[in-house]
Amino acid sequence: MNIDRNLRSRILMTLPIAVVAISLAACAGGPGGGSGGSSDRPSAEELSTGITTILEDSGQGDLLTADQVDCIAGEFLESEVSDQDLKNMAGGEDLQTSEEAKQLVTTTMQDAVGACAAE
Repeated sequence: MNIDRNLRSRILMTLPIAVVAISLAACAGGPGGGSGGSSDRPSAEELSTGITTILEDSGQGDLLTADQVDCIAGEFLESEVSDQDLKNMAGGEDLQTSEEAKQLVTTTMQDAVGACAAE
């Protein structure tokens, strides 16, 4: 029982670090802003790969397991985050289309890590 409590504490301590890693980039957005481009959302696999790249680029690649990143990707796909912001993430770019979008990505990441941390 103590081991589970220690693991949960360690995972919860990584939550703020993972959130910061995903929301560090400027929110200036890409060309055109908004949801731009195709309306297709990236696949869960593409999003998982992009999230992993963002975490690795920020030196936080070992914070979450592959299963946890997959879970987080699923949470993002079910969220209100725009297709363009998800495409940016899938491409390994922590780039949002607006300040409001940045806030939504940050909140979604916090919720997703909280929901997926025990996996």
